[in-house]
Amino acid sequence: MNERILIQVERLPEGEGLPLPAYQTDGSSGMDLHAAVAGEQVIAPGARAFISAGIKLAIPAGYEAQVRPRSGLALRHGITVLNTPGTIDSDYRGPVMVILFNTGVEPFVVRRGDRIAQMVIAPVCRAQLQEVAAIAATPRSAGGFGHTGA
Repeated sequence: MNERILIQVERLPEGEGLPLPAYQTDGSSGMDLHAAVAGEQVIAPGARAFISAGIKLAIPAGYEAQVRPRSGLALRHGITVLNTPGTIDSDYRGPVMVILFNTGVEPFVVRRGDRIAQMVIAPVCRAQLQEVAAIAATPRSAGGFGHTGA
């Protein structure tokens, strides 16, 4: 499936001069989000920071944007995105923000324009819940973590 949808983007004042989110290769699933910080922001080990991407999005109904960590930042610096994947709902019209968390042992410097996260656009399926007296059993049933031997 190579469906394309149109998403309107509003650039915020702090995002002036920064690239809009973009796919880096033809096979990329996520678009890179850039840090719209003034200069630099240091994230101490064990600390988190709320970083603006400098944009607002108009995501069409039936879709969401998922904000995810970048693997290179995670591997090299221990930088991840909290509440990952962060969900941007189709009816949200506020600034796109990224909660970065430094799991590393060194302070991490976020510089203006750095690629700090990736955003994946995904379809949303809405469920209708039906209350029943008991749900059907399966061979696994209540077997939890490690139940399958993995």
